[in-house]
Amino acid sequence: MKRQKLLIGGREVETATYTTLYAPYSKEAIAEIADAGLAEANLAIEAAVEAKAVMRKMPAHKRAAILEKLARLLAERREEAARLVALEAAKPLKAAYAEVDRTIQTYQIAAEEAKRIHGETIPMDAVPGGEGRFGYTVREPIGVVGAITPFNFPLNLVAHKLGPAIASGNTIVLKPAPQTPLSAYFIAELLEQAGLPEGALNVITGDGRLLGEAIVKDPRVNMVTFTGSAAVGASIRAMAGIKRVTLELGSNSAVIIDKGVPIEAAAARAAVGAFSYQGQVCISLQRVYVLADVFEEFVERFTTEVRKLQVGDPLDPTTDVSALISERDVTRALEWMEEARELGATVACGGKAEGGIVLPTVLLNVPPHAQVSCKEVFAPVVLVNKVNTLEEAVEKVNDSEFGLQAGLYTNDLKTALDLSEQLQVGGVMINDIPTFRVDQMPYGGIKQSGLGREGIKYAIEDMTELKLVVFNRS
Repeated sequence: MKRQKLLIGGREVETATYTTLYAPYSKEAIAEIADAGLAEANLAIEAAVEAKAVMRKMPAHKRAAILEKLARLLAERREEAARLVALEAAKPLKAAYAEVDRTIQTYQIAAEEAKRIHGETIPMDAVPGGEGRFGYTVREPIGVVGAITPFNFPLNLVAHKLGPAIASGNTIVLKPAPQTPLSAYFIAELLEQAGLPEGALNVITGDGRLLGEAIVKDPRVNMVTFTGSAAVGASIRAMAGIKRVTLELGSNSAVIIDKGVPIEAAAARAAVGAFSYQGQVCISLQRVYVLADVFEEFVERFTTEVRKLQVGDPLDPTTDVSALISERDVTRALEWMEEARELGATVACGGKAEGGIVLPTVLLNVPPHAQVSCKEVFAPVVLVNKVNTLEEAVEKVNDSEFGLQAGLYTNDLKTALDLSEQLQVGGVMINDIPTFRVDQMPYGGIKQSGLGREGIKYAIEDMTELKLVVFNRS
């Protein structure tokens, strides 16, 4: 069994204790993972600080070349990477391949953006007193980036931290999710082969709260980028003080189905959005609001699509839905479904678990105060409710503490424009599900869904400092 050490300053570092990592589906022990403490966290931050000067001076074309080589190396080891994700995250293999492919694209985009980091000239003479002066801005690396990542996209969400950080000349201390550390160490290995300087990336694993607080509170860490729960995000924001923070948090994303749209296509797409990776996606489709005229047809077609999904071993290429990341999450999902039933909801399909797998579940007529509606379920559970008007649908979508993304199916342009203004979210997908994301787009939410935006170009803006230079020519 593999014994995974820490990566600090370009070297593998032993720890006093190790934690056994188990596969969520098979429950087999797959690795021993190093447990870092405060001493190791300090060493990792120190190594990142020492590497700052090297990364800051590295020209853009060299940073781009490292990222380009990383993308090539990952493409060469695509099969290994996908199986690693499937094993440690119980992500169905077909979804794991898709994640690897997206990760390759993310690093390619980062390589391109490394060459596009620039400022602008400022018209100093636009106001009295500015005559005879020439001004321009430049973007400089922010320094040490603390990156804290979740289990659900252990390659691609790490890429959304590492890619822009390296592209903009920063160093990183990465704390991956305890459930999926091997993917992070795998990428660190490839980055070493790609020529990233020692200390530019440091990976530490162990107690999440202990290491997270060490990274967030340390004054040598200039920025924290976090993807995870709203509760932890709020805690990070409170601890971080005035340092820069990007938070990509949770959601209970919704889609509105207008009349007159192709119901069969919308239902098939909704099944993808609701049940990809067991619903363990920040923008997983959790709530569907359907106009009364097409409600019955949508439910019939949607449940038909859901019943087609194959449940089983994530390493089986035919599997669509596999085990949740932990038994605790299975218990929570079942409790929330039972609460919804007690509040008057009906189960159209699913509604139970088989071992660690929660069967794809569709609930109808769920009241808004049920936990499966108002909280982030992060499981293969979706509710479908009838509405009488689009105004009612918008009200229900906005009646949430979250606001990451929303979807709207409509054939009416005015409806699309009006509702895109009214929906209180960070992104509106017209004639698509809220689960849509490509890696170059600005991605993030409002309310409890986060702060700042990901997407390589937009993350680079947060990972750089804007400096103004003014020449007095007189």
